[in-house]
Amino acid sequence: MAAKIRKGDRVQVLAGRDKGKRGEVIRVVPKENRAFVQGVNMVKRHEKPQGLNRPGGITEKEGPIDLSNLALLDPKTDKPTRVGFKTLEDGKKVRVAKASGEVIDR
Repeated sequence: MAAKIRKGDRVQVLAGRDKGKRGEVIRVVPKENRAFVQGVNMVKRHEKPQGLNRPGGITEKEGPIDLSNLALLDPKTDKPTRVGFKTLEDGKKVRVAKASGEVIDR
């Protein structure tokens, strides 16, 4: 099955403590049905020093969020939308925003 949300997409959070926040998808983990979104679901980690290049301490980084709690932002209206698929004349399968009908893939 083709992925509806991919790395680099702009999304909005639909549920959870970060509801309403927007950001860019950094990484998608399809097997776990989760994604990492820039600036969303920030968690603190206590890390040990890793040699000279990385000091220890408490660092903040993005935690995973379930794909069902994310909605892709429509490129035309900049509002959350569902995603559908369409085959172009040249046989290429592309993602389409359900709200506006705009093609999402470049």
